[in-house]
Amino acid sequence: MIRPWEDLLTAVRGLPGVGPKMAERIALHLLRRRDDADALKSSLEEAIRCLGRCPRCGDLIETDSADGGTKDPCPACGDDSRDGKVLCVVEEIGDRQALERCRAFGGRYHVLGGALYPLDGVGPQDLTIEALLRRVSQEAVQEVILATNPTAEGETTASYLADLLKAKGLAVTRLATGLPSGSIIQYADEYTLAQALEGRRPVT
Repeated sequence: MIRPWEDLLTAVRGLPGVGPKMAERIALHLLRRRDDADALKSSLEEAIRCLGRCPRCGDLIETDSADGGTKDPCPACGDDSRDGKVLCVVEEIGDRQALERCRAFGGRYHVLGGALYPLDGVGPQDLTIEALLRRVSQEAVQEVILATNPTAEGETTASYLADLLKAKGLAVTRLATGLPSGSIIQYADEYTLAQALEGRRPVT
Protein backbone atom coordinates (compact mmCIF):
# COMPACT_ATOMS: atom_id res chain seq x y z
CA MET A 1 0.00 0.00 0.00
CA ILE A 2 1.22 3.53 -0.77
CA ARG A 3 2.54 5.03 2.47
CA PRO A 4 0.76 8.46 2.28
CA TRP A 5 -2.55 6.68 1.62
CA GLU A 6 -1.96 4.25 4.47
CA ASP A 7 -1.06 7.12 6.82
CA LEU A 8 -4.26 8.98 5.84
CA LEU A 9 -6.41 5.90 6.47
CA THR A 10 -4.74 5.34 9.83
CA ALA A 11 -5.39 8.96 10.85
CA VAL A 12 -9.06 8.81 9.83
CA ARG A 13 -9.57 5.43 11.52
CA GLY A 14 -8.37 7.05 14.74
CA LEU A 15 -11.57 9.10 14.87
CA PRO A 16 -14.32 7.80 17.22
CA GLY A 17 -16.80 5.47 15.55
CA VAL A 18 -14.96 5.29 12.23
CA GLY A 19 -14.30 1.77 10.95
CA PRO A 20 -12.11 0.69 8.02
CA LYS A 21 -14.79 1.10 5.31
CA MET A 22 -15.96 4.48 6.56
CA ALA A 23 -12.33 5.63 6.86
CA GLU A 24 -11.75 4.73 3.21
CA ARG A 25 -14.87 6.65 2.13
CA ILE A 26 -13.86 9.76 4.09
CA ALA A 27 -10.26 9.62 2.84
CA LEU A 28 -11.35 9.26 -0.79
CA HIS A 29 -13.81 12.14 -0.41
CA LEU A 30 -11.10 14.42 1.00
CA LEU A 31 -8.73 13.53 -1.82
CA ARG A 32 -11.36 14.11 -4.49
CA ARG A 33 -12.74 17.31 -2.94
CA ARG A 34 -9.63 19.31 -2.17
CA ASP A 35 -11.69 22.37 -1.22
CA ASP A 36 -13.38 20.35 1.53
CA ALA A 37 -10.01 19.05 2.70
CA ASP A 38 -8.54 22.54 2.81
CA ALA A 39 -11.57 23.89 4.71
CA LEU A 40 -11.32 21.04 7.22
CA LYS A 41 -7.60 21.64 7.72
CA SER A 42 -8.11 25.38 8.17
CA SER A 43 -10.98 24.94 10.63
CA LEU A 44 -9.04 22.39 12.66
CA GLU A 45 -5.95 24.59 12.86
CA GLU A 46 -8.07 27.57 13.96
CA ALA A 47 -9.90 25.48 16.58
CA ILE A 48 -6.61 24.21 18.02
CA ARG A 49 -5.25 27.75 18.11
CA CYS A 50 -8.30 29.59 19.43
CA LEU A 51 -10.20 27.16 21.67
CA GLY A 52 -9.42 26.37 25.28
CA ARG A 53 -11.24 25.07 28.33
CA CYS A 54 -13.17 27.11 30.87
CA PRO A 55 -11.10 26.98 34.08
CA ARG A 56 -14.28 26.61 36.10
CA CYS A 57 -16.50 24.08 34.31
CA GLY A 58 -14.27 22.60 31.60
CA ASP A 59 -16.47 23.67 28.67
CA LEU A 60 -15.01 25.04 25.45
CA ILE A 61 -14.17 28.73 25.38
CA GLU A 62 -12.52 30.99 22.84
CA THR A 63 -9.11 32.27 23.84
CA ASP A 64 -6.41 34.38 22.24
CA SER A 65 -3.55 33.04 24.35
CA ALA A 66 -0.82 31.06 22.63
CA ASP A 67 -1.14 28.05 24.93
CA GLY A 68 -4.94 27.85 24.66
CA GLY A 69 -5.40 28.66 28.33
CA THR A 70 -7.72 31.22 29.86
CA LYS A 71 -8.46 32.61 33.28
CA ASP A 72 -11.90 33.90 32.34
CA PRO A 73 -15.01 31.74 32.86
CA CYS A 74 -17.25 30.82 29.94
CA PRO A 75 -20.56 32.68 29.31
CA ALA A 76 -22.55 29.92 31.04
CA CYS A 77 -20.45 30.21 34.22
CA GLY A 78 -20.84 33.97 34.12
CA ASP A 79 -24.63 33.78 33.71
CA ASP A 80 -26.14 34.79 37.07
CA SER A 81 -29.60 33.66 35.94
CA ARG A 82 -28.53 30.00 36.20
CA ASP A 83 -29.24 28.11 39.42
CA GLY A 84 -25.91 27.75 41.22
CA LYS A 85 -27.34 25.30 43.76
CA VAL A 86 -27.61 22.49 41.20
CA LEU A 87 -24.60 21.19 39.30
CA CYS A 88 -24.90 18.72 36.41
CA VAL A 89 -21.78 16.62 35.79
CA VAL A 90 -21.28 15.29 32.25
CA GLU A 91 -18.51 13.37 30.51
CA GLU A 92 -18.01 15.44 27.38
CA ILE A 93 -18.86 18.85 25.91
CA GLY A 94 -21.31 17.22 23.48
CA ASP A 95 -23.29 15.85 26.43
CA ARG A 96 -23.65 19.33 27.91
CA GLN A 97 -24.81 20.71 24.58
CA ALA A 98 -27.39 17.92 24.22
CA LEU A 99 -28.80 18.60 27.69
CA GLU A 100 -28.98 22.33 26.94
CA ARG A 101 -31.00 21.66 23.79
CA CYS A 102 -33.73 19.90 25.77
CA ARG A 103 -34.22 23.11 27.86
CA ALA A 104 -35.14 21.14 30.98
CA PHE A 105 -32.19 22.21 33.12
CA GLY A 106 -31.40 25.69 34.42
CA GLY A 107 -28.46 24.96 36.69
CA ARG A 108 -24.73 24.87 36.01
CA TYR A 109 -22.53 22.22 34.40
CA HIS A 110 -19.21 20.53 34.99
CA VAL A 111 -17.45 18.70 32.13
CA LEU A 112 -15.23 15.81 33.26
CA GLY A 113 -13.43 15.37 29.95
CA GLY A 114 -14.19 11.64 29.76
CA ALA A 115 -14.96 8.69 32.01
CA LEU A 116 -12.90 6.41 34.23
CA TYR A 117 -11.48 3.57 32.14
CA PRO A 118 -8.61 1.81 33.95
CA LEU A 119 -8.06 -0.66 31.10
CA ASP A 120 -7.22 2.28 28.84
CA GLY A 121 -5.20 4.05 31.52
CA VAL A 122 -7.80 6.73 32.30
CA GLY A 123 -7.86 7.38 36.03
CA PRO A 124 -9.22 10.16 38.30
CA GLN A 125 -6.13 12.27 37.65
CA ASP A 126 -6.99 12.38 33.93
CA LEU A 127 -10.41 13.94 34.51
CA THR A 128 -11.48 17.26 36.07
CA ILE A 129 -12.49 15.58 39.31
CA GLU A 130 -10.26 17.72 41.53
CA ALA A 131 -11.76 20.86 39.97
CA LEU A 132 -15.25 19.46 40.63
CA LEU A 133 -14.46 18.86 44.31
CA ARG A 134 -13.11 22.40 44.62
CA ARG A 135 -16.27 23.79 43.04
CA VAL A 136 -18.66 22.05 45.39
CA SER A 137 -16.55 23.21 48.34
CA GLN A 138 -16.34 26.84 47.23
CA GLU A 139 -19.75 27.36 45.62
CA ALA A 140 -23.27 27.12 47.06
CA VAL A 141 -23.94 23.72 45.47
CA GLN A 142 -26.64 21.63 47.17
CA GLU A 143 -27.34 18.94 44.54
CA VAL A 144 -25.06 17.26 42.02
CA ILE A 145 -26.69 15.45 39.09
CA LEU A 146 -24.44 12.70 37.76
CA ALA A 147 -25.24 12.76 34.03
CA THR A 148 -22.54 10.36 32.90
CA ASN A 149 -23.44 7.98 30.08
CA PRO A 150 -25.26 4.73 30.99
CA THR A 151 -22.27 2.63 29.91
CA ALA A 152 -19.96 0.50 32.06
CA GLU A 153 -17.41 3.32 32.19
CA GLY A 154 -20.08 5.95 32.89
CA GLU A 155 -21.59 3.91 35.72
CA THR A 156 -18.14 3.34 37.24
CA THR A 157 -17.44 7.06 37.09
CA ALA A 158 -20.83 7.92 38.62
CA SER A 159 -20.29 5.48 41.48
CA TYR A 160 -16.81 6.86 42.17
CA LEU A 161 -18.05 10.46 42.17
CA ALA A 162 -21.09 9.64 44.30
CA ASP A 163 -18.88 8.36 47.13
CA LEU A 164 -16.75 11.51 47.04
CA LEU A 165 -19.68 13.92 46.84
CA LYS A 166 -21.91 12.27 49.44
CA ALA A 167 -19.00 12.45 51.88
CA LYS A 168 -19.30 16.23 51.52
CA GLY A 169 -22.97 16.13 52.55
CA LEU A 170 -24.36 16.87 49.08
CA ALA A 171 -27.52 15.45 47.55
CA VAL A 172 -26.38 13.26 44.66
CA THR A 173 -28.82 12.18 41.93
CA ARG A 174 -28.55 10.18 38.73
CA LEU A 175 -30.45 10.59 35.46
CA ALA A 176 -33.58 8.43 35.24
CA THR A 177 -33.97 5.31 33.14
CA GLY A 178 -35.26 7.25 30.15
CA LEU A 179 -31.78 6.65 28.77
CA PRO A 180 -31.27 3.09 27.52
CA SER A 181 -28.31 1.18 28.88
CA GLY A 182 -25.25 1.55 26.67
CA SER A 183 -26.50 4.76 24.99
CA ILE A 184 -24.61 8.03 24.58
CA ILE A 185 -26.19 11.22 25.92
CA GLN A 186 -25.30 13.49 23.01
CA TYR A 187 -27.11 11.16 20.58
CA ALA A 188 -30.34 10.94 22.61
CA ASP A 189 -33.42 12.87 21.52
CA GLU A 190 -34.53 15.95 23.44
CA TYR A 191 -37.70 14.38 24.90
CA THR A 192 -35.74 11.42 26.33
CA LEU A 193 -33.20 13.76 27.91
CA ALA A 194 -35.92 15.95 29.41
CA GLN A 195 -37.60 12.87 30.90
CA ALA A 196 -34.29 11.63 32.29
CA LEU A 197 -33.62 14.98 33.96
CA GLU A 198 -37.13 15.20 35.43
CA GLY A 199 -36.98 11.63 36.76
CA ARG A 200 -33.47 11.71 38.22
CA ARG A 201 -33.08 9.53 41.29
CA PRO A 202 -31.01 9.68 44.47
CA VAL A 203 -27.72 7.77 44.40
CA THR A 204 -27.67 5.30 47.30
